[in-house]
Amino acid sequence: MNKEYGLVGSSKVRVLVVEDFASFREFVCSTIAGNLELLVVGESSDGMDAVQKAKELKPDLILLDIGLPTQNGIEAARQIRELSPESRIIFVTQESSSDVVQEALNLGAQGYVLKTHAAQDLLAAVEAVSLGNQFVSDPLRRISAPD
Repeated sequence: MNKEYGLVGSSKVRVLVVEDFASFREFVCSTIAGNLELLVVGESSDGMDAVQKAKELKPDLILLDIGLPTQNGIEAARQIRELSPESRIIFVTQESSSDVVQEALNLGAQGYVLKTHAAQDLLAAVEAVSLGNQFVSDPLRRISAPD
């Protein structure tokens, strides 16, 4: 019997991890792999490759850094929204400027997790987004609140 989840009608949420710092990418992948409802279907370390993988893999969820080589995560997300509109995006980044956070959320990202809070926030963000909710790390919540 298949259990339904918010993102897809199967038991696995397919995740693309986009992070240029190898040890942090490994941390994210191992955190995701520890959850039976999640499956890492691809990894990327730069923005242009992320766009290509999103187009090919059509993941349910993309965990996307902003500071990436070849193309930053904001620009990659713009292209991904066009090529794979069903994919949900959670930014996982060290960028905490209010302008960047607001741009990311206005662009359609469903989540924004600070790397410094990833250990406690990453799976909570994935769960919230899978249920159709937005998630923003605590220090940024006042930035993302509607005026």
